[in-house]
Amino acid sequence: MSRFRIDATDIARIAVLAAVIAALGLPGAFSVFGAVPITAQTLGVMLAGTVLGAWRGFLSLLVFLALVAVGLPLLAGGHGGLAVFVGPTAGYLVGWLVGAAVIGWIVHLRGRRLTWLRTVVGLVVGGIVVIYAVGIPVQSLVTRLPLPETLLQSAVFLPGDIVKVVLAAIITMTLVRAYPKAFRHASGTPVEAASTREDARVP
Repeated sequence: MSRFRIDATDIARIAVLAAVIAALGLPGAFSVFGAVPITAQTLGVMLAGTVLGAWRGFLSLLVFLALVAVGLPLLAGGHGGLAVFVGPTAGYLVGWLVGAAVIGWIVHLRGRRLTWLRTVVGLVVGGIVVIYAVGIPVQSLVTRLPLPETLLQSAVFLPGDIVKVVLAAIITMTLVRAYPKAFRHASGTPVEAASTREDARVP
């Protein structure tokens, strides 16, 4: 059960990533590829998973969403309060929780060294597929828009999400080489980046 043990250092790391997610919401929404609004907060969700791993990444999102629930305007555009959990984007918020955990599980699979391939796969699966799989059906239910139409509308966000995957992968692999202690496993040992030869291997 050591992987679920939380110490003072873990609490600090969880708080820092929750703060990063909040800070990434300060610019609000902006447009890319026309008039499609996107936010940078999903980038923070991705980093929570890659840096903290599955359990602690999940907890960082839980802390962030708890602060949102009590009314702090931490979501992009200054939104907060319980109302956001019953609106069209509610599913995406839940998807953040699950997505961060999935990212962390894939990226830190069995305590292995981080590789570019596994990091990108984890980011795509957890940061895009999982979040969309939870968010789109809820959005369709709340807006009463047919699922295919909701899916088509959501597809316009993919370019921005792909950009965030690339940025998250670069930040993660740069940080793990510069400061591996930030990626320590539940056992307390720091994570190391895989060598160039190991990067080429299938995880």
